[in-house]
Amino acid sequence: MRIGLVACDILEPEFEYLLKGDTDFVHKEYVEYALHAYPDDMRQTLIGKVNALKGEVDAVLLGYAICQSLGDFPKAVNVPTVMLEGDDCICVLLGAKEYAGEKKICPGTWFSSPGWAREGMAGLIKEMHLDCIEGVDPMVFTDMLFASYERCLYIDTGVGDEDGEYLRRSKEFASQLKLKHDERKCELNMIEDAIKKVKDLARS
Repeated sequence: MRIGLVACDILEPEFEYLLKGDTDFVHKEYVEYALHAYPDDMRQTLIGKVNALKGEVDAVLLGYAICQSLGDFPKAVNVPTVMLEGDDCICVLLGAKEYAGEKKICPGTWFSSPGWAREGMAGLIKEMHLDCIEGVDPMVFTDMLFASYERCLYIDTGVGDEDGEYLRRSKEFASQLKLKHDERKCELNMIEDAIKKVKDLARS
């Protein structure tokens, strides 16, 4: 069985944790998260990356949720493909019900997974192109964008953050934006289900 993984690098900590020692995955590629800023380009880029694996693998796991432009993605490629269920990566981690519940608790919530915490403020500025005006401090724009936000919620996905680096970075991000910092744990059931589905698909 030969399986390929093409995933957003925001979810790299979770995939590396779950796939450690899994020899069925013969190809792993993590795509830069900032591509989300260009949904149509992201779709075409991912189609190209998956189709490039034709003949090299039996099936592909696309480590993305719908993310604006990836609806019906498996129908657009030439390799049997399974993708993650949900609107975005936070929905994949928390599940739709818990995601909605956290938004209800505090509508102005920034969700910080290990991958997002790793990228920090620099990642946010890069994704939203807040450094596009020469001579203007990007933090001017972050203050405007986050004016309605009240908290940063760190989602502990259990990926082995023994030294607490992800949590530290999440707290640092919250401090920079003057947000309350909360924490919660989650399981990785939806990613685990997708791994099982792609293995079943590869066998068939």
